[in-house]
Amino acid sequence: MLKISSRGIEMPESPIRKLVPYAEAAKKRGIKVHHLNIGQPDIKTPEQGMAALRNLDMKTAEYTHSAGIESYRMGLANYYNGININVSFEDILVTTGGSEAIIFAMLAVMNPGDEVIIPEPFYTNYNGFAVQAGVKIVPVRSYIENDFALPPIADIETLITEKTKAILVCNPNNPTGYLYSQSELEQVGELVKKHNLYLFADEVYREFCYDGQKHFSVMELKGLDDNCILFDSVSKRYSECGVRIGALVTRNKAVITTALKYAQARLSPPLFGQIVGEASLAAGSEYFSEVYGEYISRRNFIIEKLNKIEGVYAPMPKGAFYTVLRIPVADAEHFCIWLLESYNYKNETVMIAPAAGFYSTSGAGKNEVRIAYVLKIEDLSAAADILQQALITYKKEFE
Repeated sequence: MLKISSRGIEMPESPIRKLVPYAEAAKKRGIKVHHLNIGQPDIKTPEQGMAALRNLDMKTAEYTHSAGIESYRMGLANYYNGININVSFEDILVTTGGSEAIIFAMLAVMNPGDEVIIPEPFYTNYNGFAVQAGVKIVPVRSYIENDFALPPIADIETLITEKTKAILVCNPNNPTGYLYSQSELEQVGELVKKHNLYLFADEVYREFCYDGQKHFSVMELKGLDDNCILFDSVSKRYSECGVRIGALVTRNKAVITTALKYAQARLSPPLFGQIVGEASLAAGSEYFSEVYGEYISRRNFIIEKLNKIEGVYAPMPKGAFYTVLRIPVADAEHFCIWLLESYNYKNETVMIAPAAGFYSTSGAGKNEVRIAYVLKIEDLSAAADILQQALITYKKEFE
């Protein structure tokens, strides 16, 4: 009998996407589904990026350099230098989405069985990347009671072993929306320096920091040029999820050289995506001002409305466009499936992501869900109303 690989068996399903069949079935029954389960913004892509595609005059769609088109990397370097991340284009490797950047980094600096410490809850696909690289994630727990702030440094340090090779932070955080401060990151930096570790930083949401808070990059930490590896993407910054363009950025020449070997093996990042990404660099501050204002309005509206629902607690996100909320049910995954399979309010329902899939600790997040406030306010309002009525009905039926 033919068998599946152990790695394939261990590869986790995405808690964000595994409920898709239930949503598709609901739609076939004529139910409108409000998608708050996935970070797919409805914000328009910059016109400069779309125009670059429409005006393309190209006879052959050729491979690009495995590290990415040089003019694009130079443009990215200018962008980073403008936000106090001083790098050259040679410090940048263009990747197929931010996901590939994370996988390349793990493969470049970690051996099978090595460990990476990550505050949880964390972006669920880190689990999948770790499985692919043969790496073990060691979670350090953050809690909704203090809005998912960075766990105490002492708690992180107790987890460091001879197998620990890196600490990974996502800032602003997906799924919690928490924004790590400069002070918090400096503490992590000191720990990394003390134990000679890599510091991975997923900073794809850096443009989305609220309430006057400023983003501080790990690339701004002093004395850690060889330790820091930055992961980035155009997906959320420019609402370009489908172009699949990201970047690995580091001043560590050995890491760039090694990651490039993996990049050469996959030949090149997407040509047309790079063209869109490069053109979008010209979008400028006006684009971000409009987008920022829209997300602030959505955040303020949905958090206030959710916290008015009996038994619900939704922390106020400081960044990104997600929040993890506690709901008054024993099994959030069962509730999420029930919403799609068995419930509708005025012929509509809502799709949200069970938060347990964003934890590595068994049993954590059982009564939590993640929502992405990526829809216009009218839809967010309808979704919150559905959630409120659904919780009333669910409690009567199951609890």
